[in-house]
Formats: sequence, C-alpha cells, structure tokens
Amino acid sequence: MVIVLAMTLAGAGIARAANLELPVPRVTIYPGDTISADQLTDRAFIAQTVTRSSVFDDRQALVGKVARRTLLPGQPVPVNAIRDPYLVNQGKSSLVVFENGGLTITTQAIALQNGVAGDVVTLRNPDSGVVIQGTVERDGSVRLGGQ
Repeated sequence: MVIVLAMTLAGAGIARAANLELPVPRVTIYPGDTISADQLTDRAFIAQTVTRSSVFDDRQALVGKVARRTLLPGQPVPVNAIRDPYLVNQGKSSLVVFENGGLTITTQAIALQNGVAGDVVTLRNPDSGVVIQGTVERDGSVRLGGQ
C-alpha cells in the first residue's frame, strides 16, 4: 500500500511539473533544407526532461536556417543541428571588394569553399588563377584586406 501511494504522489508531481513549449518539425527536414515556418509546430515538453541550452526554444530563430542533419518530426531541434544559410557558395561566382583609402576595386572570383557572414573564405580569380582570401560580408560580398 505504501508503494502504491508513493507511485501516485510521484505521478501527480510529474503532472504538475512545468511544461515547456518548444518548436519541433512537423515533417522530416533533411540536411541542406532551409527551414520554413510551415514546417514547424510547437509541442509541450516536461521542463526537467529537456536541457534548454541545447535546443532551440524560439520558433522564429529557426525560420530561414539550414539543417545540418536530419530533423525528425516531434523532436526538439538541437542547437548544433542548424546553421546559417551560406552567403558564398563553393564553385559559384562572388563579388570581391578591395578598399584602401579612397580606392575601391571590385571583381568576380570563384569561391573555393562555402561561407557565412564573418567567415574567411578562399576564392580563385578566374582570369589569372590567383588564389585569394577574404571575409564574407552580410551582403554576400567578400572583402579583401585594406581599410
């Protein structure tokens, strides 16, 4: 009888535990897919069963991001399973900007790797074959040294 009472109290405690609403995929999202708002829904989880710092708790923070791995329906989205979309894509032409004082030079170069804003990427000048490095800007251009 003591065991039954203890189990009943434990069950009641879990029922009263704080619920946590987290965004979860409605459908399977595959690596490389951009996440849209219609692919997400909210689901309640028991707060003690989820480590909030390791999963997304804001639905809008996921929209427009890209999946790094397969995201399953109904499961919380781990922080390390999402990345920003690439602004510079490997094998594609990118605008390269060099500024120094009042001098500005722009050209096109072929990206040798993918990159998001702030990444240092390597590019190849298609005319000369020279390999250069620059920093990806928020507008998708690549800024070379200078000031």
